[in-house]
Amino acid sequence: MNAPHNLSPEAALPNVEGATPVMAQYIQLKAQYPDALLLMRMGDFYEIFFEDAVVAAQALSLALTKRGQFQGKDIPLAGVPAHAADAYIAKLIRLGHRVAVCDQLEDPAEAKKRGSKAIVKRGITRVVTPGTLTEDTLLEERGANRLVALTTRGGILALAAVELSTGDVEVVEVEPAQLGVQLSALRPSESLVADRLIQDETIYPLLKMYGGVIQPQPASLCDPTAGEARLLKLYGVSTLDGFGSFSPAEVSALGLLAAYIDLTQAGKIPTLKPPARVISNNYLAIDAATRNSLEIDRTQQGKREGSLISALDLTVTSGGGRLLLSRLARPLYKPADINARLDTIEWLLPRRDVRETLRHLMRSLSDQARALSRLSLGRGSARDLCVITQALSISETLASQLNDARHQEHDDLAGNPPAIPQEIDDIVTALVPSLSLGQLRDRLDRAVVEEPPLKLSDGGFIRPGFNPDLDEARTLRDDSRQIILALEQRLAAETGIAIRIKFNNVLGYFIELSAKLAEQLQAQDTQKQFIHRQSLANQVRFVTTELIELDGRIQRAAQQGLALELEVFEQLREEVRLSAAEIQGGHDAICALDVAVANATWAEEWDAIRPMVDDSLRLEITRGRHPVVVAALKSQGKPFTPNDVDLDAAGSHAARLSLVTGPNMAGKSTYLRQNALLIIMAQAGLYVPAKAMHLGVVDKLFSRVGAGDDLAQGRSTFMMEMVETAAILTQATERSFIILDEIGRGTATYDGLAIAWASAENLHDVIKARTLFATHYHELSRLEGRMKHLNNLSLTAHEHNGELIFLHEARKGSADRSYGVQVARLAGMPPVVVERARDILTRLEQENQTQLKLDDLPLFSATRPAEPAHQMASQAPSKLESLLKSVNPDDLSPKEALEVIYNLHKLL
Repeated sequence: MNAPHNLSPEAALPNVEGATPVMAQYIQLKAQYPDALLLMRMGDFYEIFFEDAVVAAQALSLALTKRGQFQGKDIPLAGVPAHAADAYIAKLIRLGHRVAVCDQLEDPAEAKKRGSKAIVKRGITRVVTPGTLTEDTLLEERGANRLVALTTRGGILALAAVELSTGDVEVVEVEPAQLGVQLSALRPSESLVADRLIQDETIYPLLKMYGGVIQPQPASLCDPTAGEARLLKLYGVSTLDGFGSFSPAEVSALGLLAAYIDLTQAGKIPTLKPPARVISNNYLAIDAATRNSLEIDRTQQGKREGSLISALDLTVTSGGGRLLLSRLARPLYKPADINARLDTIEWLLPRRDVRETLRHLMRSLSDQARALSRLSLGRGSARDLCVITQALSISETLASQLNDARHQEHDDLAGNPPAIPQEIDDIVTALVPSLSLGQLRDRLDRAVVEEPPLKLSDGGFIRPGFNPDLDEARTLRDDSRQIILALEQRLAAETGIAIRIKFNNVLGYFIELSAKLAEQLQAQDTQKQFIHRQSLANQVRFVTTELIELDGRIQRAAQQGLALELEVFEQLREEVRLSAAEIQGGHDAICALDVAVANATWAEEWDAIRPMVDDSLRLEITRGRHPVVVAALKSQGKPFTPNDVDLDAAGSHAARLSLVTGPNMAGKSTYLRQNALLIIMAQAGLYVPAKAMHLGVVDKLFSRVGAGDDLAQGRSTFMMEMVETAAILTQATERSFIILDEIGRGTATYDGLAIAWASAENLHDVIKARTLFATHYHELSRLEGRMKHLNNLSLTAHEHNGELIFLHEARKGSADRSYGVQVARLAGMPPVVVERARDILTRLEQENQTQLKLDDLPLFSATRPAEPAHQMASQAPSKLESLLKSVNPDDLSPKEALEVIYNLHKLL
């Protein structure tokens, strides 16, 4: 799956001696794309031959047959119906294969004109790879499907990404230590990697974990000069200056993407946005481990349900859903940019009627960006034109609704109307079409029927009256039935026989009679007007010279009509392509509006508030709630207990580090994650579930919560914990926010305590970052008196009549107990084990023997009832023990052994 990608259209032609013309055609095309499974269109099927057939048959559970021989061996054959090809291709892609699609480039009738042995011209129309999908049937509706390229020039790494189905392109220079941050945010499906970077022991593991399918690329494709030439061709410009200033490393990465797109799209040029140069410092950095533990876009089991995005996503368009996910994956860093988004939500929040109208309009939209991409790549249909037409019409209506709301506010508050958010103004400007785009919309509306067929080859997608030549061809085609009926009636009158004219794709139009009537016709046909064509079991078929000529005219009219329709479609498609930039701008505006309206609606439903975001070092949240847990509890009819947090990295108004103690299941992990998620939401420009929130922007977010084994790299849970903690202690800054849970728990007690203690000191004294540090080492609570900017918090629980009650409240002070034995009982541990644990715990607590040796815990003591520890040493052997000591199992007969068991039972 991660083998080098050797697609090579310039490859030398192989030896095809002895092959049939079709097999020779297949072998030659396959030689150009040796690492892709070749699907060749033959009539109503895509057929697969040779070794590709064996692989595809196994992957797709197809019947494997054979067709002919080549070089003395049978040729394996498998095939899939053309109408279902997308589903089969999707499965092959999910299994890690690449698929080269070979289509017929001419009508079979044209091939016949060249001779009976001529074969249909065929060619590769695209190569389907995980990162270059464009069909809705192959894509996740609300998920991005990115192709990335990673190159290096002059010691500088650059990462470029393209979403071919929407046209989004970006590039960023990245430090090696931050590569995981960027890859985990982009989640590429496929990565093109300069071959020498594959050898880098620090880079390859990150690519393997987060890069999707890895495609090593030769150094020749990474040259910046060649890359610039490819970009100029891709964008149809003479200079890149209009897009901004790019470093040689960035041009190299973008050029590598351009080369791969040209190869996989068989020379077709997609409609792409200008490459956006991403500045890493403009975004909140979230490393891969943190992103995984916080479950931003998927749970740790890989599911969307239960993640942050699933709890927040009320968008009504697929593009809006993708934008919301993108904003959560890469939150902003600059307060001005964050507050600009929050201004929009604040403006929309009180305007419920306006929001409902906007949501109703946007809900009817299809995916405009993906329709535009398909049209630009020559894979679109008339339905994609309808998607563009509908989007342009609704865009203008959305702009009108927003304008009405703005003007109404100005009229109502003429004295001192509040400022309209800049984002609202920008959205309205983008949604109002230019004169040329408005004319295109009207032309599309006049041209395409409301419900066009799925395939262009079916015809009938251009409205009557739009093209006079098309109308004329259709008239001849549609009047053919009347012409045929008139001919039937005339021939019946001339012969006295009930003539019936029929049609099929092989013979065209023909006369079909029963065998008896056929004899009568032939007996009276002295002028040989009727020409015999075919005899069946019970019918005989004839044609006439007039019928043959009529058939030709009708067929030519139908073909001419379809050809004219396709010609009109191509004209419209090209007009859409030329207006792509403005269409994309309108689509982006709709997505931004959808996200803002959705979050305002969510905020109203969940009583969320606008966070105050500035450049301070504060984090103050009043009655904050975990957005995912609160939704899950609400669905079960249960309440959620909100909690506060108050931190200040400067130490002026609050502690910079809070030690969080309390029993398991009291909510420590929920509390830690909750505050991290609220920071992500706030810096993404969203309202947050709390009573109040003051956030000084965070530059990096770190979470060390619940690490697991990494068996692939031979790392234990403790080793993974130390690796992640080391990354935090070496990369965090004063502006970072850190949550740590149970540092040091995977090793010996004193070792773990020492590591946790030293880590807390480093975070407090050196890094000075805002930190929530959860621990079961209650000894750490003593640090509150030793460190000036550290305080204790505890998640409370009470024991009542032997029952443990969790209050889920974060209060000042440390917990006095961990209640581990009680939690074990709640988990269903066997009662004898729980009682034994209580026994041991009592000894440890009363004698303060934290270094108690295993020798002090007799193996069989769990079988007796718990007693105070001071009585154990002096207690005489019980009758049960005496009886057991007197028995030698090796000397017992079966009957004697049974008697011992009965005696033991009586003593018990």
